[in-house]
This record gives sequence, C-alpha cells and structure tokens, in this order.
Amino acid sequence: MTPKDIEAILQAALELDEVHVTGEGQSFQVIAVSAAFADLSPVKKQQMIYRPLNDKIHDGSIHALSIKTYTPEKWQREKLLNMPS
Repeated sequence: MTPKDIEAILQAALELDEVHVTGEGQSFQVIAVSAAFADLSPVKKQQMIYRPLNDKIHDGSIHALSIKTYTPEKWQREKLLNMPS
C-alpha cells in the first residue's frame, strides 16, 4: 500500500477538495480537505475517512493512520504549517 493508493481510495469514495497522504510501510498520515467537514464532530470526521479504508485496515495493509481534517477555509490558513513535504 502506497500513499498514492490511499489517496485514490479516498478520492473515489469521498468528495474531497484535496487529500495528501504521506508515510510508508503500514503507517500513514492523511490530510483531507472538504466542505463536508464543516458541521461534523471530530469523531464523525475521523469515521468519514476510516470508512473507505476499513478493508485495508482489517487486512493489515494499514496499521497506523493519523488523520487531520480541514474545511477549505481553515486549510487556507493552516496549509503552510501542515503541508507534507
């Protein structure tokens, strides 16, 4: 499983403005940007990202997943600090 694989899964399943995945092996970091996050609780945001990746988590392809979610407006303010290199 590569970061690009995870990005493709998330883009296909969710309406994301942007998604950035970094990591290697079985540990990954996800930054997801969508207006859909605006009215969701932190738990609901996490569940939204986990849902399309559940099969990969259960089969061991993904062991650790760190998730940061932003609305497009908040991402405009935060991306300089959080953009993966």
